[in-house]
Amino acid sequence: MNMKKELRQEAAGLKNTSQWVAGLEWFFFIFANIVIIPLTIGKAFKLHQDSIITTLQLSFALTGLACLAQAFLGHRRAILEGQSGLWWGMVLSVVSLALAQGISLGELGGSLTVGILITALMTFVIGLFGWGPALSKLFKPGVMAVFMLLFGFQLVKIFLEGMVGIPMGNPPDDASIKLSVAALTISLALVMIVVNVAAPNRISKYTLLGGIVIGWIAYVLIFGPEHTVKSDASFKFELFHLGKPAWNIGIIVMAIITGLMNLANTFAALKGTETDELYGEETSTKQYNRSLKISGLFSGISGLFGLIPYAPFVSSIGFLEQTGITKRLPFIIGSVIFLLMGLVPPVARFFSNIPLAVGSTVLFVAYMQLLHSSLDFFKKIELNKRNIYRSALPLFIAVVIMVMPHTYFSSLPKFLQPILGNGLLMGILLALILENTVKWNRMKTRVENS
Repeated sequence: MNMKKELRQEAAGLKNTSQWVAGLEWFFFIFANIVIIPLTIGKAFKLHQDSIITTLQLSFALTGLACLAQAFLGHRRAILEGQSGLWWGMVLSVVSLALAQGISLGELGGSLTVGILITALMTFVIGLFGWGPALSKLFKPGVMAVFMLLFGFQLVKIFLEGMVGIPMGNPPDDASIKLSVAALTISLALVMIVVNVAAPNRISKYTLLGGIVIGWIAYVLIFGPEHTVKSDASFKFELFHLGKPAWNIGIIVMAIITGLMNLANTFAALKGTETDELYGEETSTKQYNRSLKISGLFSGISGLFGLIPYAPFVSSIGFLEQTGITKRLPFIIGSVIFLLMGLVPPVARFFSNIPLAVGSTVLFVAYMQLLHSSLDFFKKIELNKRNIYRSALPLFIAVVIMVMPHTYFSSLPKFLQPILGNGLLMGILLALILENTVKWNRMKTRVENS
């Protein structure tokens, strides 16, 4: 469709109330995914309240801009461009690992900053020179299936901890489940799941919006308002909130590998929306390259300000499938509202006080859709008793590493500990190596001919 014609149609659609309602739902989807990230990172790194409110407002404004950039200049689909869940999970997990190794939070944050800036430049260059489609071929269905499943494990674990009142990222040794909070959040999660399963689509598509509003009100009525950010905190424009550039080689190498793995988000999100139920067309080379350039640009900006790098959100697939809101206009409306929220400090401060337990619950339910996405990719490969190792090895090894205490890796060289001690990272690396070096389909032929 001609871009000018499409813009005229979208402008005319602004008169339609349903488009604004759908835009509001997009806003709350973006909000639920983004608001928790700077708050939990701030707590994990023990940042000053001014730094937390600053990174929060910057996150809102940059995410709104990034979504609009993708909608008009990038892949031009309704896919949330936000602070990567893969990066977020990596950073939260490496905080505990680094502290166990005696690395200070300043050194950790500064080294992550260097790694983020390097990977941002790499991502932009990949898009600039058109290498995206070639790299996407490495992320075969077997890799994407493992990635989706492990990604779900990593994030759902974080959300479940938040649901039961355990601080994310850097919990104290005496942290324990808060039974009263857990009772509320588990009840909320069950209601949301029942509505998603049993209610007609015209109702179930508002589950996310309803979960946030009802959960927030219930939490305030039972426990009182949660002041995540103090009222006297103020926005202060400064660079490197996580720490000035530092040179811990292990952390930097881990960050670079994470940045390369983060490309999987772009490939997964764009490939996942190619289905007939969504956009019904293959992603073009130009879409890949434009998307990568925008992700690289905003990741570079995020590195300068101590934010989590950017990528298209794979969870957008589940949102699109559940709501059916594939038109671009509601996505644009939601992005503009989110951008404006970041530019108005009182509004940003109000929304920053959403109880983390409620936000975690909503995302806990939303990210369960990753299992569906993972199974869709598994359907594209044929597993048998000989080639099952292509998936079993990365999955089982990754999960075992995830549950191991970080102290187990203290005997390894320090520069290797952040890499080998990260289950998600190791699982994706193993899947990439196995899928691209072994001819698994030949093993299928041997079984059939034996």
